[in-house]
Amino acid sequence: MVACFFFHINRHVDTVPLENRKTVKSERYTTICLPEVFEEIRKNNRQRKIILHHDSAGYHTSTETIRFLEDQKIELTDHPPYSPVLAPNDFYLFPRVKSKLRGQRFASHEEAFDACKVHALGIPQSEWKKLYKNCFQHMQSASIIVANILRSNKSM
Repeated sequence: MVACFFFHINRHVDTVPLENRKTVKSERYTTICLPEVFEEIRKNNRQRKIILHHDSAGYHTSTETIRFLEDQKIELTDHPPYSPVLAPNDFYLFPRVKSKLRGQRFASHEEAFDACKVHALGIPQSEWKKLYKNCFQHMQSASIIVANILRSNKSM
């Protein structure tokens, strides 16, 4: 089962399934994934400002995606290089969901997708807040370290 998971600082926002186990490409990301997520975020407030944190995946940094985000007036935060701690899906969500689903069998990809989504939705808001607080503290620390390295390289 392949899916894109999206989170707000306080909660799970949306999970978009990828049919036929396809990988994410810029076209799909900008025509299906992001519009669905932005609709969910803005359903109660059409003017809501969205700040998006991306890592350096190709479809996140492609010209097509950047153009789409600019057209949608979406602000991006920087992602420091070599920062695995800033990938909460990889280091928090996926291991947690995997442990809940371990040993279960599903009759279809859809059934597996629904089970993953149920577990993602079951994560308490307080845990998301704590997770993202830690992420942003690491992001600030990593940014300071990178800035110090760049300064020291210039002085050489």
